[in-house]
Amino acid sequence: LEENPPKPVLDTGNILKQGYLDKRSRDHGFFGSEWHKRWCVLNRKTFYYYANEKSKQPKGSFSIERYSARLASHLRKDSRKKCCFELTCPGKRTYEFTAPSPAEAEDWVDQIQFLLKDLSSLTIPCEEEEEEEELYNDVDSSDSVNTSHTTTLNQDEPNMEVEGEDIYEVLPGEDPKSK
Repeated sequence: LEENPPKPVLDTGNILKQGYLDKRSRDHGFFGSEWHKRWCVLNRKTFYYYANEKSKQPKGSFSIERYSARLASHLRKDSRKKCCFELTCPGKRTYEFTAPSPAEAEDWVDQIQFLLKDLSSLTIPCEEEEEEEELYNDVDSSDSVNTSHTTTLNQDEPNMEVEGEDIYEVLPGEDPKSK
């Protein structure tokens, strides 16, 4: 399947978060894993990483859907271990990052988790939420009108006999016994 070519980093319309992170390389070097500084960009559905802030083409990207994000202090043993987080998805590659500070790592995780929750929910986006609330209130008020209307009808006809009566309406020209 061919994906749409990634847009340059200059397209800031849908960017939710961006900044420099150290990304752990997939191929481990002779001395263990290598960390490379990357300009990372998170938009509504995709995580991009670039060589630097001015790069036009990403070094890589992946759909954020179905991934989960969590802080991962086990990734490093040095003073920056509290700055680490990882993105995991069953059956797919795990991406490991180190942020400039623990607070920044937490912010990346929070932003990604918020986005994932938004992607997995069936709610209407915030811009249209007010209309949804109004519609909901209209439905509530019409339900209560119907309820009180039904109650009023029952009060007007308190002596209705229900026992033994056929609940189906007999139309003119039909024999009720033929049913």
